[in-house]
Amino acid sequence: MPSKVISTTVPKLADSEKITINVGFVDLGHIDLLVAEGFYSNRTDLIRTAIRNQLSTHAEVLRQAVLRKTLVLGLQSFSAADLEAVRTAGERLQIRVLGLAVIAPDVSPELALATIDSITVLGAFHAPAAVKSALSARVR
Repeated sequence: MPSKVISTTVPKLADSEKITINVGFVDLGHIDLLVAEGFYSNRTDLIRTAIRNQLSTHAEVLRQAVLRKTLVLGLQSFSAADLEAVRTAGERLQIRVLGLAVIAPDVSPELALATIDSITVLGAFHAPAAVKSALSARVR
């Protein structure tokens, strides 16, 4: 009898978050003019460049704030197994992330409530809707 192969797919996480901004008509005209003159490939390119330039200008202040607030920089992910280990150890988490915090689809609202005291995310927070709802009072 042939063996059965079980395949699981892990959802791909987006490497960016979509935001919407309002820009005045004159500023938008200036942006479009710079794009038309070939300085940038499109509006998004100019906006991303401007954001990176501002972040670079304030790099030292940002570095100090990350250290002061004890933020994890980048991606922090929690599976049901991770949170079960926290529960078994009798501990509770204060999650602080600058970037992306992910609570996996296998985490139940009950497990999240039992193991997570607070969540502070500067960036994006991805979790099942029921988990987000259960933790809503603990998200800062």
